[in-house]
Amino acid sequence: MQLGTRWATGSEPPASVPAALRPAIAEAESRGLSGHWTLTWLEGRAIAELDAGWEVFQTGSGDVVARPFED
Repeated sequence: MQLGTRWATGSEPPASVPAALRPAIAEAESRGLSGHWTLTWLEGRAIAELDAGWEVFQTGSGDVVARPFED
């Protein structure tokens, strides 16, 4: 089991945030989005969710996706 973590936009992501997600998180923040990120794990894959309505995750094939939440 892996526990998630939280951090504020504009601050350095915790070490537990996978390197593959970091550029997409920085890109989302460069859009002027602010708030707090929450890192969780689903089926062994990291998902970073910004409370401003964005998510960054890695697909099973290894692609990194950054997008607004889908309802």
